Amino acid sequence: MNIEQIVKDVLSEMEGKESNPKRKSYTQEYQNRHIVYRQEKKVGVDEPKNREYVEQVQKETPARIGIGRSGTRMKTKNYLDFRVDHAAAQDAVFKDVGDDVLTRMDLPILHSKATSMEEYLMNLDVGRKLNEESRSWLTENATKGKQVQIVVSDGLSSTGIEETIPDLLPTLIQGLKAKNISIENPIFIRKSRVWIQDEVASLVDCDLVISLIGERPGLATSKSISAYIIYKPNKESVEADRTVFSNIHEGGVPPVEAGAYLADIIEKMLQSKASGVKFSQMQ
Repeated sequence: MNIEQIVKDVLSEMEGKESNPKRKSYTQEYQNRHIVYRQEKKVGVDEPKNREYVEQVQKETPARIGIGRSGTRMKTKNYLDFRVDHAAAQDAVFKDVGDDVLTRMDLPILHSKATSMEEYLMNLDVGRKLNEESRSWLTENATKGKQVQIVVSDGLSSTGIEETIPDLLPTLIQGLKAKNISIENPIFIRKSRVWIQDEVASLVDCDLVISLIGERPGLATSKSISAYIIYKPNKESVEADRTVFSNIHEGGVPPVEAGAYLADIIEKMLQSKASGVKFSQMQ
């Protein structure tokens, strides 16, 4: 069956025109196909002087190196790779973390004041505060006075949360419990930014809060998250008071390894009663 016939069948159905059974079966067969697109790094430069060196560099970086060109443009395969990565980055920003993922991790779902992704992207302040319903829920249901509160936020990568948190969160919790550090139940906040951790800390009266938040996706990966940690935030807290660990994903710092490391860092911060620049100066 050729492409022209497929297009005619689809247009016919969209326009509500009658199609014969054979045409319908062709269209149904086409719609049921699963397209699998594999991205494989290959040296695209024609007759490279040192192919082995280019291949080695390609293994060590996600950058688009040694892809070659056709005239003044990328080769078709590399262009398709670019489009796939760009689409994945857009999906990471605009789609929500699946409720099934949050249910499996037993994370209560709270909301910032952002009512849409457009508002979240255009107005920084709405992502830094809980809406009234979530604020009331947290006030009524949280156990006050624990040492650590864990906040999970979709941020700018829902994909990062879905791919990373299921492995990172259990490891982090296990590490903290092994150190006899008291933890309040983790929460998930949709469309929230890092600074929302300050309000959360004031409501649950914890010593330290760690935010696991989706990073802005790039063309190298759409699955990365960061961890922001602050000790006893208040109205005077600034960026220098926060410690950040980034590039947590399968191609960077592995989630399980990150969880164990973050537990060690949190223990040191609680002992030092500091985070951010002050904590770094004490090490």
